[in-house]
Amino acid sequence: MADDGEGMLARAMRVLQCFTDDEPALSAARLGELTKLPSSSLHRLLSALTEFGLLTRAPGHRYTIGVRLWELGELSPLSLQLRETALPHMLRLYEATGENVHLAVLDAPTPATASALYVGRLTGTGSIPTLSRMGGRHPLHTTGVGKALLATRDALWLEGFFATPLERETTHSITSEAELRLDLERTRARGYATTHEEMTLGNVSVAAALGPVDGLPPAAIGVVVHLARADERRLGPLVVQAARDTRAALLADSR
Repeated sequence: MADDGEGMLARAMRVLQCFTDDEPALSAARLGELTKLPSSSLHRLLSALTEFGLLTRAPGHRYTIGVRLWELGELSPLSLQLRETALPHMLRLYEATGENVHLAVLDAPTPATASALYVGRLTGTGSIPTLSRMGGRHPLHTTGVGKALLATRDALWLEGFFATPLERETTHSITSEAELRLDLERTRARGYATTHEEMTLGNVSVAAALGPVDGLPPAAIGVVVHLARADERRLGPLVVQAARDTRAALLADSR
């Protein structure tokens, strides 16, 4: 135990949570700055995490996330059940559109801290660049998959979500509760969500929720295209069909 009574697991999580998109490789000194752990405790912890394969030593006396941690993550139902079942339907959607295809779930410890966690992605040489990556997360109100997920939430949940101000990602982001609520009503009415340059300038997204599946968090499939070639009337039905087919396959597998 540490001097403050904090357990080994809690301290290990403090270290692992320091790694981000912006800082995927960290030195012991940087980890000390971020965790505020005593130097002796930190070095013992880094040694143990490295021994178990949860961290790996990298050039420049730095550490990165280890292979064993990735291996364990792949045993999650989000990988073994959701992503593996969704992949054939995502591939058909990619073949029909030639655009980025995303699979995301609602990660919601609380409505105020909820986000879209990306668990699957298909892209090609002709697809427009996006900020998303597998294992990355983005706001619900500025992404197509995020809006599709928001549209599945009930009134009480949305009250908690709107209790926190909506941050602006671009000049086109919707940050007004009233305006976003109207957008969610349109999403429910037509069966799919859209965004127009709300996360990245020049990008349009179209997404649809899968519907509930026991044992899995709410999920959505979407495509991201360049504004110049965004045909929502064509993309909407394709995305909705991919979501329906994926849910049907998940339900069939669970029987």
